[in-house]
Amino acid sequence: MKGSIYTIDSIRNGQRIDNFLLTCLKGVPRSHIYRLLRTGKIKVNGKRVKQTYRLVEADEISVPALRVSHKLTPVIADDLQLLIKSSILFEDESILVINKPAGIAVHPGSRVSFGVIEVLRALRPEAPFLELVHRLDRHTSGCLLVAKNKIMLNELHDLFRAREVEKEYLALVKGQWKLGEKTILVPLKAHRRGPEELAGTSTDNRYKTAVTKFSPNKICEEYSLLNIYISTGRTHQIRIHAAQLGHPVAGDRKYGDFAFNRACKKKGLKRMFLHSAMIAFRCRSNGVNYAITAPIDLELKSFLSVLFD
Repeated sequence: MKGSIYTIDSIRNGQRIDNFLLTCLKGVPRSHIYRLLRTGKIKVNGKRVKQTYRLVEADEISVPALRVSHKLTPVIADDLQLLIKSSILFEDESILVINKPAGIAVHPGSRVSFGVIEVLRALRPEAPFLELVHRLDRHTSGCLLVAKNKIMLNELHDLFRAREVEKEYLALVKGQWKLGEKTILVPLKAHRRGPEELAGTSTDNRYKTAVTKFSPNKICEEYSLLNIYISTGRTHQIRIHAAQLGHPVAGDRKYGDFAFNRACKKKGLKRMFLHSAMIAFRCRSNGVNYAITAPIDLELKSFLSVLFD
């Protein structure tokens, strides 16, 4: 790869520079991009910037010559691309919503070389802009929202911050739920290792507000199916709050119950039973009301029939 200069257009205005570079510099590890930013080898308008810098239209980004191994570029299998393509629930000129399959990360990380967004970009190489609006855990399935332009991305981020996005999940939890409709407002720590480190106070800067409402759907002696509504989107929020109430999510290896998970697996559940069933919001700029629902997959449907039919 030769040294390059990128000029920012209106589509990329406001985007973080690290996200821009991850899109442009295919095959370059995330850690290497951050190191180049940190050492000032990548400059904006001739100056060093932090990885959190937000680009402005007409900014010029200078990138030094980089040697990239082709082995670093992830090969996305055709069947995975086909799976993601068939998972598209809704699309218009501004947004795209997919029913994310369980087991697929939304972003590349230390253990995965690509995520859903990379698969979508491989499917749409001509698309000028595709960015995730929010995240789902790797083992959570369901509604995942993608913006197709920067203006819509900014607007949706504003809606999320203002808690004007309705999110409904479906979860199977351990035990007979006897709490009726229950709202839990326990702040969650920004960095955590287990439920025992979670409880905090709203005045502690290390903790973030987290609000989860649980509503019973179907209940039997050993299992409960719940509809769950969240107005905040903290990492692992539903899983942590469910565990705190003594009703961990089925198949949750981090916060769940080992013996319960093993019993579920024997009955046919090989994944975590947490699904983003619906996302709804009203777009401020055009007044359009969106409400997209995602059906559960065959494995979850079959498992419910074993338990409740």
